[in-house]
Amino acid sequence: MAVSRREFLQGGALAAALALSGTKAEAGSDSPQMRTKGLKSSTTICPFCAVGCGLVVHTKNGKVVNIEGDTQHPINQGALCSKGSALFQVANNEHRLQKVMYRAPGSDKFEEKSWDWALERIAQKMKETRDKSFKAKEINKKDNKEYVVNRTEGLAFLGGAGLDNEECYLWSKFARSMGVAHLEHQARI
Repeated sequence: MAVSRREFLQGGALAAALALSGTKAEAGSDSPQMRTKGLKSSTTICPFCAVGCGLVVHTKNGKVVNIEGDTQHPINQGALCSKGSALFQVANNEHRLQKVMYRAPGSDKFEEKSWDWALERIAQKMKETRDKSFKAKEINKKDNKEYVVNRTEGLAFLGGAGLDNEECYLWSKFARSMGVAHLEHQARI
């Protein structure tokens, strides 16, 4: 079907008049307004890398039902990488561990433990390692003088993108108060 230039412009004018008429269009069943209607929305930051892309998480009865990029966020403006797009699968995954699972040395099976037990065990192991590897003083090979170093080389701390500035500050202060010499962050690796 051949359309003349005049017919094409008349059709465009008609479309513009309809668009400017002020009548509300009905939202389709796949529109964002309909998909998230009645859901609780909250904003958060993607935990995968140090970029800090904004997300909008939609929940119903405490369960995540939709995750999408935040169009109002200044960093990603609604766009997500493949890992950020897959966050829904991380939140709703039947294989995701919900409890502490512990396998004793030499054992061939895991057993369920409480969070209190796990945190106490981690604290004990950190203390043991620190006590075994702590150096109060060290002799410098260049000038053969003894210097106070107060460090442990038996522990290493690694920060991640899931931590904000304040949490990273507290994490590094804790590491330094323990005497940790090997302190690193995911963004630098």
